[in-house]
Amino acid sequence: MAALSSKVRRDILRLVDEQSYNISEIAQKLRIPLSNAAFHVKSLQDAKMINVQEKPASRGTTKIVSRKVDEITIKCTVPQDVSATTNTQLQIPIGSFTDCKAVPSCGMASAENLIGVDDNPGVFYSPERGNAQIIWLAEGYLEYRIPNYYLADEEALELAFSMELCSEVPNYRNDWTSDITFWVNGKELCTWTSPGDFGGRRGRLNPGWWPDISTQYGLLKTVRVNEHGVYLDGNKMSALKVSELHLDKNDYFTLRIGIKPDAENVGGINLFGEKFGDYEQAIRVMVEHRLRHEELGKGGG
Repeated sequence: MAALSSKVRRDILRLVDEQSYNISEIAQKLRIPLSNAAFHVKSLQDAKMINVQEKPASRGTTKIVSRKVDEITIKCTVPQDVSATTNTQLQIPIGSFTDCKAVPSCGMASAENLIGVDDNPGVFYSPERGNAQIIWLAEGYLEYRIPNYYLADEEALELAFSMELCSEVPNYRNDWTSDITFWVNGKELCTWTSPGDFGGRRGRLNPGWWPDISTQYGLLKTVRVNEHGVYLDGNKMSALKVSELHLDKNDYFTLRIGIKPDAENVGGINLFGEKFGDYEQAIRVMVEHRLRHEELGKGGG
């Protein structure tokens, strides 16, 4: 039964067998993040193995978890495919970065208008950045926190992400090269040399108000990391393994896109959202994962 494939969920069932707890108490007793506890409680609730009731608390309401059944019977037949994998896919808005360094020329725009003013790095801390559909900077980086709640009791087999991007120069210049580097959890994955800041024809998705003389579109780049190494658009770039990235170490892992200060071609970045450029997507992240080997042989119930 899928709901019992996780040790954490089995521990929750044992915990509420004797008394009821709220989700915060469960997280504390099992020494797991609150987000993980909530995720596993929801899985057990969906499987009709526990009761979850909302009760008034000092601030709003709290969810009380209690047992629903006295006994669970499991047919002891090992599934044929104990190594089945799951693909979790996420769409990360380009304006949801949690850290940045922006050197002019820099700025952001939504589908409706320019956000703030051009060439002022302070705009990158505006709450309006969440609406960004194109972001540009001449030097620096953007860093995103990617949630990893789906990796509780699971091991990551492959991480892949894709985005549309190009170099950055005032207006545009099709031959303006830039060395754009990708990092995950602080580990350098690879560098792509963008051949230019592209213009001369309008991006397929660009809103009507966007000037013809500005950057119009980028190239779609895909990075994959598995146990064989790091691949950029299918070409192997390094021997770094996905297990070395420790994607489940915290409540999230970080993805950084930037220009190294010592790069040979410091030519900036344009990053496109789903309403700018040629490709209708933001930053797409995919993690292939499966139950950890040590969990496969453990019983439950």
